[in-house]
Amino acid sequence: MTRKAPHYQEEIQENIPAEAAGGEETRVSGEDSLPDEAQGEIETLNQQVARLREELIRRAADFENFRKQKERETALASTRSLENSVRDLLPMLDDLKRLMHHIPAELQAMDAAKPFIEGVELIRKNFSAWLVSKGVREIEANGQTLDVNVHEAITQIDHPDAEPDTVVEEYQSGYTLGDRVIRHAKVIVAR
Repeated sequence: MTRKAPHYQEEIQENIPAEAAGGEETRVSGEDSLPDEAQGEIETLNQQVARLREELIRRAADFENFRKQKERETALASTRSLENSVRDLLPMLDDLKRLMHHIPAELQAMDAAKPFIEGVELIRKNFSAWLVSKGVREIEANGQTLDVNVHEAITQIDHPDAEPDTVVEEYQSGYTLGDRVIRHAKVIVAR
């Protein structure tokens, strides 16, 4: 025994092919004559579709925001990691600079010591070049006006040839990574 479709379903099926051929959204001609129960079900389904569409859009926006936040956090973590590594390596560069600055003249004149002196200078240059390749720049200090954003004054001295608040000597070099100061230059300024 076969079940016969209710009368309103037959009417919908007859009207759909003719109206769907136009490619536009179809509205069943007999829809107004549908029973109230079917009209209510259609309205409920339309509301559910609208609610699900809004939820999908909201979730897609939430996911996009989450993705962008994770990209920012990853970039920041990478920068912070590089910054910490450079900050840890800077004392070695300071030691190499001091070593080169304090080599006695007698030692520099000895032919046997020249390869060692040149080797230390080469290490210092390579290390400085590596820092520059990572975006690290040395802060200019000597002869500059004291700038508390990049300089740290450790003392003031009387200096007849310099204007007040002018850096007359750099005690320790300062460095920036991009636009961030990773170490202030420690300087001596004129009174």
